[in-house]
Amino acid sequence: MASDEPRYAIEVEELRKHYGDLVAVDGISFQVERGELFGFLGPNGAGKTTTVNILTGVSLPTGGRAAILGHDVVRDSFRAKEAVNVVPEVSNAYPEYTAWNNLMFTAALYGVPRREAVRRAEGLLRAFGLFDKRKVKVKALSLGMRRKLVIAMGLINEPLVLFLDEPTTGLDVQSVLSIRDMVRDLNRKGITIFLTTHNLAEANILCDRVAIINHGRIVAIDNPENLKRAARSVQVVEVSFNPVREEAPAEVGSFPEVKEAAKLGDRLRIVTEDPSLTISALNRYADERGLRINYMNTPGPSLEDVFVELTGIRGGRQAEAP
Repeated sequence: MASDEPRYAIEVEELRKHYGDLVAVDGISFQVERGELFGFLGPNGAGKTTTVNILTGVSLPTGGRAAILGHDVVRDSFRAKEAVNVVPEVSNAYPEYTAWNNLMFTAALYGVPRREAVRRAEGLLRAFGLFDKRKVKVKALSLGMRRKLVIAMGLINEPLVLFLDEPTTGLDVQSVLSIRDMVRDLNRKGITIFLTTHNLAEANILCDRVAIINHGRIVAIDNPENLKRAARSVQVVEVSFNPVREEAPAEVGSFPEVKEAAKLGDRLRIVTEDPSLTISALNRYADERGLRINYMNTPGPSLEDVFVELTGIRGGRQAEAP
């Protein structure tokens, strides 16, 4: 990296956003390295959307500052916007336009010269396996193809920083795997990716680091493995019985040392204060009911466990702040 180039792709310092009495973003600070794949996690209403809107120039902050590649998003907004693109959760492709026309229209919005736009559009369609569908209207494409097209539209201006909002929501398994591979490949090519997601498993396998925001404040920021190691109070036992006992979640959940027991496929996933005591209790439980233990394991905490511990939220979504 040249000495005059900014170290960070994104810098946020004491950023605030108020809507009347509502504090949507409450003095958050973080940095995203150039070339990093950075996850931004939090429940609905936590401030994710507000933060991204400020970083991408959609909304002005109430206080603090933010910069994209050294360009202040307020004082130097044109240069900051020039370096980024956004792939929204809801498709912004025009359904009556073809895939090709959507790309060319997006290129025109970003001021990409026509000849260069044609070259980039063809390259992106080929790279994403959509070239044979270039003359097909978007409304006739599958959800996975539409998602790939929207990502291609987000790359037509060759951004150095790409904001991805829930890129795999609602897709089939094959499309999810394809999109994840695509995201990894884009990042390997040097594009800084800022990923906002509710999918904790996705953040765990994709991101170099993640920040967790709740009630407008950053409650943790680190790589996924360090976050999981830090969650020392979250200890898990997984077990499966034969035959399956429908009452097992409630019965095991009543053990004094167990915080929670939930059915996970054919297994029980048990959050406990004392794994050793829980394992002994599970063996007694099985013996007393004539059950055979098919499987038992004590995996480390997942990123979901960390998320729940830090935010206190499991399942259910609150309304997103404006």
